[in-house]
Amino acid sequence: MQISNYLPIRYVKTLVVWAAVVLIWWHGRLPKLAPDEAADLAGRFHFQRTALVPFRPPIRTQRDVNPKLAGIVSWISSTGAAVALGDLDGDGLANDICLVDPRTDDVILSPAPGSGERYPAFTLRPEDSMYDSSTMAPMGCLLVDLNEDGLLDVVVYYWGRTPVAFLRRGDSPHLSSASFVSQELVPGGERWYTNAGLAADIDGDGHLDLVFGNYFPDGSVVLGRAGPVKMQASMSRARNGGSKAILLWKSAATGQRPAVDYQRVKGLESQLGTGWTLAMAACDLDGDLRPELYIANDFGPDVLLHNKSAPGHVAFEVLRGRRGWTTPKSKVIGQDSFKGMGVDCGDLNGDGIPDLMVGNITDSYALEESNLVYISTGDAPAIRNGIAPYREAGEALGLAHSGWSWDVRFGDFDNGGTPEIVQAAGFVRGTVDRWPELHELAMGNDLMLSNPAHWPRFVTGDDLSGTRDHDHFFVRDHSGRYYDLSSEIGLADPQLSRGIAVGDVDGDGRLDFVVANQWGDSYLFRNVSPSPGAFLALHVYRSPFSGKTTISDGHPLGHVRVSPAIGARITVFLPDGRKLVKEVDGGNGHSGKSSPDIHFGLGKVDQQALHVAVDWRDWHGTVRHDEAYLRPGWHTVQLASQENDH
Repeated sequence: MQISNYLPIRYVKTLVVWAAVVLIWWHGRLPKLAPDEAADLAGRFHFQRTALVPFRPPIRTQRDVNPKLAGIVSWISSTGAAVALGDLDGDGLANDICLVDPRTDDVILSPAPGSGERYPAFTLRPEDSMYDSSTMAPMGCLLVDLNEDGLLDVVVYYWGRTPVAFLRRGDSPHLSSASFVSQELVPGGERWYTNAGLAADIDGDGHLDLVFGNYFPDGSVVLGRAGPVKMQASMSRARNGGSKAILLWKSAATGQRPAVDYQRVKGLESQLGTGWTLAMAACDLDGDLRPELYIANDFGPDVLLHNKSAPGHVAFEVLRGRRGWTTPKSKVIGQDSFKGMGVDCGDLNGDGIPDLMVGNITDSYALEESNLVYISTGDAPAIRNGIAPYREAGEALGLAHSGWSWDVRFGDFDNGGTPEIVQAAGFVRGTVDRWPELHELAMGNDLMLSNPAHWPRFVTGDDLSGTRDHDHFFVRDHSGRYYDLSSEIGLADPQLSRGIAVGDVDGDGRLDFVVANQWGDSYLFRNVSPSPGAFLALHVYRSPFSGKTTISDGHPLGHVRVSPAIGARITVFLPDGRKLVKEVDGGNGHSGKSSPDIHFGLGKVDQQALHVAVDWRDWHGTVRHDEAYLRPGWHTVQLASQENDH
């Protein structure tokens, strides 16, 4: 009797286990459309790819690293490709590119391909006293008006030193390296390893501050010579990474000798943390025009901070999500154990509140985690109680899995009224598959991790998601679920992509995007999609001169001197009762920095004027509000710059 009873129970248990395995596999698959449905959706999109080749660099596939890191040189050499879009020459279009090319460690400014020979491509390098190419390397750039003279400056952040500002000379008629003056933003010789940077008015005083997220612990020696260095202390709870720095704007000078002065905020270490930061986003979650801050950390919990600052005084409160009985801990804001590598803000559920998507490693061979898609619940009062009012919906939306992921970007590329999502992917390319070794490392004892001598070898010729991964292009169908159509639109070839910048490069109302690739050519994807829907797009500026808010049709005429109104909120009220909301972006993400222009896809609407509201802080930090009725198309908005001139 015991044997006869035992066998059925054993078989039942086996069946239950296999049923669970099949269920998990089925649930974890990327959703697939039937071929005819995929072709129909993909037919709305078409892009022309052009390489960014202002210079022909020598081919290099790894960095010169600290001898202690020589056994994992491919891992250490996996970041640095970056791109930013903006209007450097003042022609009214976001058709200028800042490209960080790790093959030469050059920071290259150039016109976008096909936008005319407006100036020769050139590089930006700090003064010799500031930069040692053997121990330092650029990791990203921001295009932002630091000294408020209406000319875009360039901020470059590095491994091996603190960020450098390249300030535009006000008397320089043509763009070249001589048009910029380099200035240290944090003097003193500290060694930072920065992989994320953005501009935002953190304290609400009307001036743009800078936020930087560092990866390796400050003071480490990673490149070029021997010295102290440690890897992460855990694969899921590492808190031994670099510092986070908030620099508050204090004063500036313009003209032939431009300058800017920032003060680093102290006393926020417990809130900002020391995770291994790869990406950040600043977006206003509670509607007070003070941006909240999301810090995406590799090897452990991300951080969401509620902004409670006042002019000259920065204050944050850590927000945490609520966990239901069916919610995995790692899908709760502030409690994940994943590898946060990219983040963007956008409204996915149409409630006018920014939602968040975080890119993580979701490779099926090992480290199969999940992208995190946090959808607003609309419970704004919860923020005041330290609760993040978001639910995670990556699986339900079809966005949970996309390989070894980096930057993620929202954009309505067919002007259909629903955002698409572009995501960078790929890690290290070679001929020897090293997934077994990586899996062993991930499953090993955390006490071994911080010493690179205990790691498996990841060197030239090894492969980790390099020959298999490709970038992704997610499109939403009528059911509300997203599907990856990268194969159908020509993005399925393997690339080691890092940064993605989105903007309307040629001003035709269709969003383009640029992809920065590691150890290879980077590309502009010009949008030539057939019969796109209607759109409303805005250049939103704060003029350095006094005056009332003005709105004109089309792009700015002639060469303009204006500052993008980073952090301004634009609301469009549609005839069917829906509203579309966006903020002027100051550099969200990993190493891709999108254009600050505002773009709304409207779908099938007629040419009637739409009710538009603009909310922003003026140069004095005063909250301002304006409304207008605008027809679909491009418009230029110059916001009032003085409190008493409206």
